[in-house]
Amino acid sequence: MRLIEKINVAVKKINSNAVFSVEVNNGNSWDITWHNGTTPISKADIEAKMNEMANEPEQSKYAEQRRNAYPPVGDQLDMLWHTIDKDEKLQGKYFDFYQTLKTVKVKFPKK
Repeated sequence: MRLIEKINVAVKKINSNAVFSVEVNNGNSWDITWHNGTTPISKADIEAKMNEMANEPEQSKYAEQRRNAYPPVGDQLDMLWHTIDKDEKLQGKYFDFYQTLKTVKVKFPKK
C-alpha cells in the first residue's frame, strides 16, 4: 500500500467522517488539509494508527487461529449447561439461564 493510501485509511479509522486531502512530498513527507470543519488529527496520531495498522495482519492471523481453535458455540453452551447442571450453587447463580434450558430439555427429552 502506498503512503497516501495508508494515510487515508489511518485517518478514516480515526474519524470515518473526516473530509481532507493529502499531499505527499518527496516520498515520506506529507501534509493534510482539513475540509468542511473536520477537526484536525495530529500527525503523531495518524502515524501511530499507521503503525497499528502495520500489525493488523499479524493480529488477524492470531484472531483467526484462536477463533478456529475454539469448539463450536453449541458445544461451548453444552459444556456450560453440563457444568451448571452438576452444581446446585451454579444453578442458583445462573437461575434464568439454567431454568430456560432445563424447561426445553424436559419438554423435549433425548430418546
